[in-house]
Amino acid sequence: MKKLCQQTYVKLSSHLNNQKGAQSLEWLGIAAVIIILLGLLSTALSESGDTVGEIVDDILEQIQQMVGG
Repeated sequence: MKKLCQQTYVKLSSHLNNQKGAQSLEWLGIAAVIIILLGLLSTALSESGDTVGEIVDDILEQIQQMVGG
């Protein structure tokens, strides 16, 4: 296990040391975050049955109530 961790570290650090590899890893990280957020949003919408527009309307109504409008 230790050897596997060391090999992974060496591969990642070699990519991070050159700019092109570092930029590629950043884009992969951003893509992973977007995919996770879309999955969470999809799950939340399928459970509640609301559309995105209805959820946004509910949020705006709650903000208006808090502000006193």
